[in-house]
Amino acid sequence: MNTTLTNKTRLQTGAESILESISDGVFTVDAEWRITSFNRAAETITGIRRRDAIGKTCSDVFRASMCEADCALRHTVKTGKPIINKSAFIVNADGRRIPISVSTAILRDERGQIVGGAETFRDLSLVEELRKELEGRCQIGDLISRSAALRRICELLPQIAPSEATVLIHGDTGTGKELLARAIHTLSLRKNKPFVPVNCGALPDTLLESELFGYVKGAFTGASHDKPGRFAMAEGGTVFLDEIGDISPAMQVRLLRVLQERTYEPLGGTQTRHADVRIIAATHRDLAALIRKGAFREDLFYRLNVVKLDLPPLRKRKEDIPLLVEHFVTRFNRRQGKAVPRVAPDVMALLMAHDYPGNVRELENLIERAFVLCGTGQIERAHLPTELTGQSTVAFTPTGETIAAQTHAAETQAIRAALERCGGNRLAAARELGLHKSTLFRKMKALGMDLPSQDGRSRPAVK
Repeated sequence: MNTTLTNKTRLQTGAESILESISDGVFTVDAEWRITSFNRAAETITGIRRRDAIGKTCSDVFRASMCEADCALRHTVKTGKPIINKSAFIVNADGRRIPISVSTAILRDERGQIVGGAETFRDLSLVEELRKELEGRCQIGDLISRSAALRRICELLPQIAPSEATVLIHGDTGTGKELLARAIHTLSLRKNKPFVPVNCGALPDTLLESELFGYVKGAFTGASHDKPGRFAMAEGGTVFLDEIGDISPAMQVRLLRVLQERTYEPLGGTQTRHADVRIIAATHRDLAALIRKGAFREDLFYRLNVVKLDLPPLRKRKEDIPLLVEHFVTRFNRRQGKAVPRVAPDVMALLMAHDYPGNVRELENLIERAFVLCGTGQIERAHLPTELTGQSTVAFTPTGETIAAQTHAAETQAIRAALERCGGNRLAAARELGLHKSTLFRKMKALGMDLPSQDGRSRPAVK
């Protein structure tokens, strides 16, 4: 009897050692769905410590997309059939969305009675990252895109960032100009020094001057001590001048000197100071048009326009909306401790049909609002504002709930819209989409799209 118990103990110890050594997460539950074991890989993948998991119900610990409506382990216990490599995702302790594959099995006692279940899960994050690379997407902070325009910027960043060249970023409000500026700073040789943003359009000249250059004691009434400006605060780092097109001609002269000579004087001061900073500027305005009107100095424009990056508005890259939605869902799951799996197909239809005057920032706000209103489960139409749900959804009909299906439909819509805007001219549409003509043809073929009946190269003369 003692020998039997010893052998059984050895078998249990050996099994535990094997479970601790494998890279797949494993947990077991009893008949009350309370966790009875939780291996080291399960701790690593979920970010939850074993002692915090043991004794709790699996739904409280293992926050998976299938938990509420389609629990794999419950299905196995109910039917007696194991599940092998079912795709899902969990939200870990940090709120990060992790793709996994799940397998399940029944646990029985010596008499063959069901006493619980076991579930193994594999982290597919690396596979997901490789899939994203194959899809051709790029990411700069919250700027996630597979559009040709942003891919070109991604490709240029390794060359632009390490240089000391001044960068001018042009784009509509909400397209992510500051995100791009921060990415350039992070990849630069100045990354360990400050990144200091200044919204030039939000301050009048007198305040902007003191904000940028600082002031000395006695410079004006109330100046009881010296105050360093943003250029001094950013010493060795980067100054980001947002909305540079809104500054006055007088301030343009002062900035021109900084760019030309790398020197400035604080307000009320006489001592020249050196500006060891890199300048990145941004604007939503057409500076060339302002120059023609005499509202912006041409010499300052050329000093700023050493490297120009154009961020397209979201309405011109709607194929990116499913990617951005997925990204924001992941982010708000992390922030709010939820496990919202996705947006419903009809919600994606509405999001795709919208023109986004507020660009990416507006889309982010829509998803955040939906998170506030939805409890559990996917984001539904009722969680969107009425001004959005009143739109027609003819422009886009999702072909399925997966990101791949939504992306397929989004790319089809983007190509069709470009062809319509260009009167069927394939070359012009390809240029607008940032594609080579042959690449457009291949993509249309892959998407199952027919070529337009008119090629748009010859149009009736306008009388």
